[in-house]
Formats: sequence, C-alpha cells, structure tokens
Amino acid sequence: MTRISSLLTATAIGVVLLSGAALADTSGKKIALSNNYAGNSWRQAMLKSWDTVTKKAVADGVVAAADPFTTGENQATEQAAQIQNLILQGYDAIVINAASPTALNGAVKEACDAGIIVVSFDGVVNEPCAWRIAVDFKQMGAVQLDYLAEKIPAGGNLLEIRGLAGVFVDDEIHAGIEQGVAKHTQFKIAGSVHGDWTQEVAQKAVAGILPSLPEIAAVVTQGGDGYGAAEAFKAAGRPTPLIIMGNRQDELQWWKEQKDANGYETMSVSIAPGVSTLAFWVAQQILDGKEVPKDLVVPFLRIDQDTLEANLATTEKGGVANVEYSLEDAQKVIAGK
Repeated sequence: MTRISSLLTATAIGVVLLSGAALADTSGKKIALSNNYAGNSWRQAMLKSWDTVTKKAVADGVVAAADPFTTGENQATEQAAQIQNLILQGYDAIVINAASPTALNGAVKEACDAGIIVVSFDGVVNEPCAWRIAVDFKQMGAVQLDYLAEKIPAGGNLLEIRGLAGVFVDDEIHAGIEQGVAKHTQFKIAGSVHGDWTQEVAQKAVAGILPSLPEIAAVVTQGGDGYGAAEAFKAAGRPTPLIIMGNRQDELQWWKEQKDANGYETMSVSIAPGVSTLAFWVAQQILDGKEVPKDLVVPFLRIDQDTLEANLATTEKGGVANVEYSLEDAQKVIAGK
C-alpha cells in the first residue's frame, strides 16, 4: 500500500469514527410510519415530533426518507392494507402504532418475510418478528391507585375513563387499574366509560353516566380525558373529585387554575408522544446492523404537584407534555441504560 493510499484509508476511518457512523450505511434507506389514528392531541403531538426529528435526519443524510401515513379510522383492516402498500412501495423499515396487538400480525409477517424491519410502539404488535417499544402501561394504571391510596386513605367510589376500545394500551391501563383496586380494597369502580383519549368524547360520556352514579371520590383515566371529566362534573353541578390527568396542556392549565384558587391536588401521567422518535431511531439502528432486543421499555412521564408549573411552561397550547429522543437516547435505551 502506498503512503498516499494509507493516508486516505486512515482519513476515511477517522471520518467514520468522528461522525459516529454506524456499521452499515443507512443514507439510502427509507423508513415509513404507519399510524392507526390521529384524532386527539396526543396523536397530533406524536406526529409533530416524528416530523421534527425525521426531517432533520433526512436533511442530515442519515436516511433517504421517513414518511408518515395515518389511516382514517382506528380500523385494523385498513391499517393492514396500508402496511401491505408500504411493502410494495419498497420501504426498508416500517414503524407502527398499531390498531390491535394481534389483527395486524399477518401484514407484519408479510413485511418481515420481505426483509423489512418492523418496529411497533405505543400500540404494539405481538408478531414475534417485530420489535416493540412500550411503557409499562399496566403500571401506569396501578400507580394511579397507589397515589389515591395516599391522598384518600378512606377510599371511595371511582369513575374509570377508558381509551379506545380494543386497543392494547386501553386493555393494559385498565388491567393496571383493576390490579390497583384489588390492592387498595377501600376503592370501588362505580362506573366506566370510554373517552377515546379525547376531551370532547370523555366529557360527553361522563355527562351521560353521571346521573346514575353515587358520590365519586376520584376519576381514574388514561390521558386526554381529565379536562373533559372536570367540565362534565361542573355542568352537572356535582363536586369536583380528584381527577388523574394525562399530561395534556388544557388539563395542566385547568389543574393550575384550581391549584391557585383552592389548593386542588392531583397527579398527571402519560407516555410521551415523542416515543415515535425513539421508534424511528431504533429502526435506523436495526437497519444499521445493531443488535437490538425485541422488547424495549421506556418510562412514562409523570407530573406531580411540585412539578406542574415547570411542565406547563414547556407545553405548547393545545399540546402534550413531551420528550423527543435523539440517536444517543435510543442507543442508551437499546443498551438498557
């Protein structure tokens, strides 16, 4: 090898090391987002985070494309057809927020068999060939009862507001709430409605069930429903119970107003919408040849009485308290740190 070629080789290696380039070149790879639903503020924030992070990744030459696709309704059949379309369009990886943990498995297996990387998040799939990124949603439900046991030790009747029926997230949070009620037996679920993670739907559903309910000590929720519940209680002329919030800006603003007016106390918990950006980087790392565990768990984002103002100040109007992930963050999650 000549001195010049040796220098060129050394320089090339140095560039690779300094740039943090991974095992394989992903600059020509295309990643798609298959999203089953966009009808609430959390989903809008999730899509916005995806757009912010992936546009920069494309501009920086990390990947060739990172295109988002959202189905019109939360229908597994429609999303399965969408995934089959993405296979035909030649994407190298598909990131999925799934309508069902099982109903998409056929389409997901088709993608895997075609050599496409599939990473599911939030609404995950249980097809073994796919990767999954989720918070411990069951714990997200159970922690609400632990909090209520501290704040209302005497217990009481609960109203449960669930999310979208048939979705993995709804089932898991509900199971956690049931687990919490079994642990803290002074509480009883007196009524349950589906709020679809949307304030307007939650408000209407709560208003419909309130006339049939006894006195409610607290409302356990899944996110996107706390403010709607508060408005329903107000309209019915009933005392406002302790309502668990879900990190939406309108919920946090309402909570602050009540806190300032009368010392109202609660907590707020949800998965950060920016988990979509973690899923993007995980897909990129798998395409890059990294060994990645099939199941990754990220912490949920909790807001308490003493952190309310700080979180509200950084949450845009109509948005959701959020965390967006970098490549370095993803590498830490992959490494289990």
